[in-house]
Amino acid sequence: QVQLVESGGGWVQPGGSLRLSCAASGSIFSINTMGWYRQAPGKQRELVAAITSGGSTRYADSVKGRFTISRDNANHTVFLQMNSLKPDDTAVYYCSAEIRTRYYSPYAPTYWGQGTQVTVSS
Repeated sequence: QVQLVESGGGWVQPGGSLRLSCAASGSIFSINTMGWYRQAPGKQRELVAAITSGGSTRYADSVKGRFTISRDNANHTVFLQMNSLKPDDTAVYYCSAEIRTRYYSPYAPTYWGQGTQVTVSS
């Protein structure tokens, strides 16, 4: 059994900052790519940022230069530092992780957190 638990969402004024955290727990052998997605009302879920186990990162064009993804491998945690927030960043943010649960199998399905609301408004 694997769980991803997010925290850190909330309301912030335009130009403000928030830091999201997501901790994985349970039967974990290793974690490949971890990421953050978001879904605004009436829109499809989209990738915000992702980070591999080796630390390589990629970002959606809309957040480059404003958001930073990082991870703590020892504690199975991924972070998203969000600066210069805009109203368009308002969405439910979900973390994801490709998790191997068995040392003898490379199978690493994607697990999802429950989502955390981020609202940017004045």
